Amino acid sequence: MIEAILKDESFIKDARTKRGLGELSIWWLGQSGFLVQSGGKYLLIDPYLSDSLTAKYSETDKPHVRMTERVVAPDKINFIDLITSSHNHTDHFDPDTLGPLLQVNPSVKVMLPTANIGTGIDRLKLESGTDRLVPIDANRTQRAGGITVHGIAASHNEIERDSQGNHLFLGYVFDVGKWRIYHSGDTKWYPGLAETVRLFRPDIAILPINGDLPERRVAGNLDGEEAAHLAKDLGARLVIPCHFEMFEFNTVPPDLFVRTCENIGQAYKVLRSGERWSSEEL
Repeated sequence: MIEAILKDESFIKDARTKRGLGELSIWWLGQSGFLVQSGGKYLLIDPYLSDSLTAKYSETDKPHVRMTERVVAPDKINFIDLITSSHNHTDHFDPDTLGPLLQVNPSVKVMLPTANIGTGIDRLKLESGTDRLVPIDANRTQRAGGITVHGIAASHNEIERDSQGNHLFLGYVFDVGKWRIYHSGDTKWYPGLAETVRLFRPDIAILPINGDLPERRVAGNLDGEEAAHLAKDLGARLVIPCHFEMFEFNTVPPDLFVRTCENIGQAYKVLRSGERWSSEEL
């Protein structure tokens, strides 16, 4: 089991440490989950802080064996301004994580694709018409918790829409403090992706690197080489990889990503679970 750099009380203490309003801090929570802090605001992106998938698939032919320990229990994070989910897969929308978070953050909103609102209500056992869920779609902008969010279509494995034309999979560009962060969600490259995101001039890109793993029946994402090149195309000042080292059946080493970034001159940071990156490093 891979140990988290910071966990439990040490993680909470670090997250709650006061820093300059202009500083940006990003902690990796494992898989595609991140805690972001800047300008006095805290954003949680795609948090997976339970063992729900390990339990669900324990007696199947696709066991979700954890590689990395949990950073922190969700009911210890009681200072969040906004939570987002990119799509309905449980490692990106986990009721065992989101339920406790909603309890200890009684005013926090969860922003998710418009197409997934019904599923969100069911999974979180919320009343129809609840204001706890904020819908967003591609090419739309929403604001909640003092954070502005721009929806970006994601292709996982393809761009999918519901019967009303709403996207099932999204990435987001976040305005947090003075910083812009692009978190792609689960996506492969598609025509127009770089051109769309580039318009926002993101400072940081957070991209998956586990690629297309058909032999393991894993839905496709960018691989390490593709992630590095996409970050370069976006003009991102830094790229952070994700979607690896959570489950044994669904991971890759970051070597290809690192090698490609270095070959093309793209600044990068490979975080370990529970580790914080600070904009001071720029």
